Amino acid sequence: MTESPDNTTHFGFQTVPEAEKAGRVRGVFNSVASKYDVMNDVMSAGVHRLWKDAMMDWLAPRPGQRLLDVAGGTGDIAFRFLKRAGSGHATVLDLTEPMLIEGRKRAEAERMAQSLDWIVGDAMALPFEDNTFDVYTISFGIRNVTRPQDALAEAYRVLRPGGRLMVLEFSHLPNDGLQKLYDLYSFNVIPRMGQIIAGDRDSYQYLVESIRKFPDQDTFLQMIRDAGFGNAKYRNLSMGIAALHSGWKI
Repeated sequence: MTESPDNTTHFGFQTVPEAEKAGRVRGVFNSVASKYDVMNDVMSAGVHRLWKDAMMDWLAPRPGQRLLDVAGGTGDIAFRFLKRAGSGHATVLDLTEPMLIEGRKRAEAERMAQSLDWIVGDAMALPFEDNTFDVYTISFGIRNVTRPQDALAEAYRVLRPGGRLMVLEFSHLPNDGLQKLYDLYSFNVIPRMGQIIAGDRDSYQYLVESIRKFPDQDTFLQMIRDAGFGNAKYRNLSMGIAALHSGWKI
């Protein structure tokens, strides 16, 4: 499916032509790439590390597996996967080359160089053959994809039979009062942090808005099932601030 100038999507709270979203997202991450990891630690008080560890606990990487980490930018998930697996290979794909460059600079990248590939590419049109990977992960990235359903279809295509999808993404708190408190923090504090630390308020304003536009846990679970995945489930993290969704190519 190709992007149409007549179709629209959201870019944060703005409505934009589908054909423009990828370029806008690329601009956001070009801008914040050098401070992306620092901002993740500051925004979440380091909790994002616990979420990623929980992702690995549920994923349980095995020796020799091939991982495709989409929107994998600075390599956080790929490094964790390879360490847990003990041996294997990880392909990190991202729309934004500066994010991949930052990933290659990390000490883990040098130590694991023989087990890593870094590729610029689009989640909706993966440059890989069918039935190539054992595991597909995407963390805090699918909400930035123009058409998430197309990305899920591509994930299904490139996974081998028996392969596993796992998505880590910001989600929705089940309690309205807690959600309002979280919104107050998100909209009032995070863009200011972005300005102070990364020199970019607008990009972090977009990232906060994009979280609010992403489907809730049950809606996204159905999208995974619609893409063909079986045994699909989710787990809330930090009461639903984030969620892990899992599915299998059966």
